[in-house]
Amino acid sequence: MTSRPLVAVTRAIPETGLELLGEHVEIRLWDKDTPPDAAELDTLLDGADGVLSLLSERIDGPLLDRHPGIRFVSNFAVGYDNIDVPACTEHGVIVTNTPGVLTKATAEFAFALMVATARRIPEAVDYVRDGKWVTWGPKLLLGQQILGATLGIIGFGRIGQGMARMASGFGMRVLVNNRRQDPKLAAKFDVTFVDFIDLLKESDFVSLHVALAPETHHLISTRELKLMKKTAILINAARGPVVDTDALVAALRDGEIFAAGLDVTDPEPLPADHPLVSMPNALVVPHIASATVQTRNAMSSLAARNIVEIVNGRRPAAVVNPEVYDRIDRQS
Repeated sequence: MTSRPLVAVTRAIPETGLELLGEHVEIRLWDKDTPPDAAELDTLLDGADGVLSLLSERIDGPLLDRHPGIRFVSNFAVGYDNIDVPACTEHGVIVTNTPGVLTKATAEFAFALMVATARRIPEAVDYVRDGKWVTWGPKLLLGQQILGATLGIIGFGRIGQGMARMASGFGMRVLVNNRRQDPKLAAKFDVTFVDFIDLLKESDFVSLHVALAPETHHLISTRELKLMKKTAILINAARGPVVDTDALVAALRDGEIFAAGLDVTDPEPLPADHPLVSMPNALVVPHIASATVQTRNAMSSLAARNIVEIVNGRRPAAVVNPEVYDRIDRQS
């Protein structure tokens, strides 16, 4: 009897995915709440045919050299900046991700982060809990209005488009900066494609929805923050290193911008004693934009289905590096 493929799963995921995987492969599960360190990851991957990874695991060439039996990596995320995709392709390793299923939840959360930051809701909650609420005041915790304001969206993929769709319900003017300008998308979502600098200067809210890549690392730094309005709010639900953390701390401290709402940070996780954590005009949450029961179940199922398709000799829909199949064919 042929043994089933062994898949290392680097953290406990929702049962929908684990149950599906268990029907087709043997599972070696890292069952701690914190991610494995480098040595623990090597032990987990020893003899594995594939990996179901999270953003916390770096999958690169040296790791694949140490574990030549790995044939596929299924990333439990839409982003895959934790994976050296060219190295995987060179090693003939198929990489998959979980696009689409987390679009609504992430866009919804980015918009919620914008509302909470603009209207200073966390500050207001703390104000009451700290026993400071003694009367109504005409100047108490004044925030920024969202209705009719200008929203600048940087990166107009699925999540950026979802953000634009919600903004339309608030009568917002939406500016977009994207690598590719698409007149059809502009008409469909009632947005205006603009230059990066113009977006920063004109927007009341700047929301980041780009993938992390060398060209987007520190996309927002000192120069960009100084271009923004002093009343502007920065929202980041993309990846932490897209924003220069030190520059953001200085801008918030010096009043260069009004506030920032961050689902992601650099470093991540952010230490409790980091300046951003205690700043009243910085709202920081622990990377939970996709954290709904429905979305995480869907991500779990898709990550598992990607593996099931591969081990059954079929090409999964969510392949990051489809060119790997050409390489596999050449080597066959």
